[in-house]
Amino acid sequence: MVVLLYSLPMDRKIYSVTELNRLVKTTLENEIGSVWVEGEVSNLRRPSSGHLYFTLKDAGGQISIVLFRGSQRGIPEVADGRKLRVCGDMTAYVERGNYQLIARIVEEAGKGSLQEAFEKLKARLQEEGLFDADRKKSLPTLARHIGIVTSPSGAAIRDLLNVLTRRFPNLHVVLAPVKVQGDGAAEEIANAIDTL
Repeated sequence: MVVLLYSLPMDRKIYSVTELNRLVKTTLENEIGSVWVEGEVSNLRRPSSGHLYFTLKDAGGQISIVLFRGSQRGIPEVADGRKLRVCGDMTAYVERGNYQLIARIVEEAGKGSLQEAFEKLKARLQEEGLFDADRKKSLPTLARHIGIVTSPSGAAIRDLLNVLTRRFPNLHVVLAPVKVQGDGAAEEIANAIDTL
């Protein structure tokens, strides 16, 4: 006996990847069309074309935004951490299968919560004198010893160690293994920094 836990479409139309992506693009453009969205700017890129590419995000999600050079007159400054309201047209990039909003109107919506938290932390550290010139230490042109505080597993640390070994064969590297997320991670990281 076969028990289906979901229903199959009545017609068995099979799409190619390109056809499905085109269908998504058409649906986004025709069904959603122009939309307003508000969020905090991150990952801002300014290539030589003059267009702006960035992500608008909030606590629960993010969306890619494109602001073409010709649409940038009279808009507020776009910078990481700024909270913006953007009006634009939804579209999908068929070749990559991702969607984005092409911005037409950009309005300021205040400071982003992530930027505010960063500025508060920076002000507190400034008050504690942690940015004072007499606390700064000069760094050698070429380090002979470095310490890395991170998880010992994962491709990132292996890649980093491979590059360091290849480029700087005489470099002494100390790895302080820690949990980088979850309960107790912050204390473990702080203790590892103190130990190094």
